[in-house]
Amino acid sequence: MKVKIVTKSTGDVPAEIVEALNPKTARAIMAALPIKGRANRWGDEIYFNIGVSIPQENTKQDVEKGDLAYWPPGEGFCIFFGPTPASTGNKPRAASPVNVFGKVTGDAEVFKRVCSGEEITIAIAV
Repeated sequence: MKVKIVTKSTGDVPAEIVEALNPKTARAIMAALPIKGRANRWGDEIYFNIGVSIPQENTKQDVEKGDLAYWPPGEGFCIFFGPTPASTGNKPRAASPVNVFGKVTGDAEVFKRVCSGEEITIAIAV
């Protein structure tokens, strides 16, 4: 499913939810759309609570730039766009295991412009 991630700093950024990666997580996220929150920055990661409880599903801690993931302990939507404080190199690493369910299809590095506290919306792309 094609979605857009919208902030004042980035405008509309195209992304995709890929059900094959983690089907239960993807379906729960799709059912919750549109999702609004306030961005928190952790290195080159944005995360925010979405108030949806999803169990762990094929979790991993080492992720790729542009990955969209769900963080079970914080009921969080995560957008990875570069190294985080947990990284050992140039690749993103989650604070703890996450359920990857999608990918930014535009330029993920535009999220470097987003500040903590900024409103963020995930919606179906039309």
